Amino acid sequence: MPLQVTFRDMPRSEALEARIREKAAKLESFHPRITSCRVTVEERHRHKQQGKQFNVRLDLRVPEHEIVVNRDHDADVFIALRDAFDAAARRLEDALRIQRGDTKHHELPLHGRVARLFPEQGYGFIEGDDGAEFYFARDNVVEPSFERLEVGDSVRFLEELAGEGRQAKRVTR
Repeated sequence: MPLQVTFRDMPRSEALEARIREKAAKLESFHPRITSCRVTVEERHRHKQQGKQFNVRLDLRVPEHEIVVNRDHDADVFIALRDAFDAAARRLEDALRIQRGDTKHHELPLHGRVARLFPEQGYGFIEGDDGAEFYFARDNVVEPSFERLEVGDSVRFLEELAGEGRQAKRVTR
């Protein structure tokens, strides 16, 4: 991985540069195809305040993604460096998951109407737009409460396959 290290408004530090190289090499374990890594370490001067403030910026490129991370820390450049590389590792893992197609796909809610209710027993049935029937229990109703549902109400829900057949969960009017 091509690595470029830049120091701004501060002297170059061999110890800091060695730590940067060590952490940059570790990033390859989070994503195998890093094409470039630029690290900028900057000491920012603050007016009317004592002490130093450090900023570490990472610019990483992987196929189809550019990752930019900025981290500041008062007084300790090594903490800013650690935080920046930790954040970059998380972002690289996310980019790899997206490239692999491992991201979660959220179910789209189905639409239907309340077909039958059995309030004493705490369950009912929804007729889906396709005519299929879905069982639901009092605990599956999100809003309004089960007691406020009426036959004919239009509802949205998620389908769940159970041993007894198709069930509705997260029912909302």
